[in-house]
Formats: sequence, C-alpha cells, structure tokens
Amino acid sequence: MLILSVDTSGRQGSLALTRGGPDSFDLLELVPLAGGMYSASLIPELVSLLTRHRFQKKDLEGFAVVSGPGSFTGLRVGLAAVKGLAEILQRPIATVSMLEAVAAQTNRDGSVLAAMDAGRKEIFAGEYSVQAGEPGLVRESLLTQAQFSELLEAKRGAELITPDIVVAELAVAHLQIRQIEWPDAGKIARLGWNKLRKGQTVTTEALEANYIRRSDAEIFATS
Repeated sequence: MLILSVDTSGRQGSLALTRGGPDSFDLLELVPLAGGMYSASLIPELVSLLTRHRFQKKDLEGFAVVSGPGSFTGLRVGLAAVKGLAEILQRPIATVSMLEAVAAQTNRDGSVLAAMDAGRKEIFAGEYSVQAGEPGLVRESLLTQAQFSELLEAKRGAELITPDIVVAELAVAHLQIRQIEWPDAGKIARLGWNKLRKGQTVTTEALEANYIRRSDAEIFATS
C-alpha cells in the first residue's frame, strides 16, 4: 500500500511517502515543510514528491494524518488537503494524535505519559498503555502546570516522553524522562499503516481536528 503521511500540526511539519506490506514498511522519502507556509507549500511539495517517484495522485492507496493537538491553522490545512484527496480518490484515512506518536517512541511496555508544551503555561498530556510497542489511549487532556505536576505524582511508575525541554524541566523531579526529537511524518506513517491494515480508519465526513484546547473565538463566545 502506497501511503501519504501529512503533519502540519506544529511549527515545523513534513510529508512522507511510504509503502507498507504484510511484513515490511519502507520510507520512500520525507519532505520537510516550513511552518507558517503550509497553505502555500503543501500541495506543490506533494506534487513534486509524487513526480520524483514517478507516481500520480491516483497511485496513493491510503493516508495518515496528524489530527492534533497543535496549531489551529496548521491542522486545518493538513486535514483539508487529506480530506479532499481521500474523497476524490476514495481512499482510507488513518488519524494519528501527535501525543500518540510521542508515546510510541517508548522502548518498553506499560504505562507511558506523552506531554507537549501547549503554551500559556499549559501542557498537552496523553496517558497511554503500551502493549507490544503499540500505545493504547487512556486519556488526553489540557492541563495547567499544577495539574500536570499532580498527574506526574499519581503516575510515579510511568515513563514520561516529551519533545519539549520545558516539559522535561517540569517533570525532572517526578518521573523517568525520555526527551526525543519531534516525530516526523515518517513515524506518523508507520502508526497510520498499522491502523490502515487493521481497518481503524475514519471517513472523510468524520475527519476532524482534535484540538484538545478550544480556540480563542470559542472561549470568548462563551465567556
């Protein structure tokens, strides 16, 4: 299965073209995307990527896309592109949480916390139970730093994985910490491939962003 993976959730994003088989998974190419330029660069970079490998859009057989949490604008760009392509081509979509991708970087089974700096002195936190290297979601939430400290105390036996130095510094007194590089679209594609082959997909109609945090417009509208 030829899979296109898209991540436009953060300050830097990426595209990945991969091929998954029954017993294999190959990264054909990873293309970085500059943050703040997603709407202008995503489709041209995709066209160039397919051209370099002598593929056409119709050759794509599945999609993996980061659904959140992250930038409101960035997520909308990536999800809209995948939704449009999947609807035209009638191809399956697997969504991947960036927190899930962070948790998947563990090298052990058991309780794992994935955390990212959400700004505004808040933390995106994901609680996962990892079995055979696959993270199963327990809960994802947006926490204040005080609430995050309480979670760390309650999860003393867990491993914390984070790509953010800010989060690592907050947690250093509580848990075993593994600081990692941000997962790119290649790692997203591998998680997506596992979901695609298991039939864990979403329809184009159901494809939505998982912001976790409400937008400022929503907050002000209800305040």
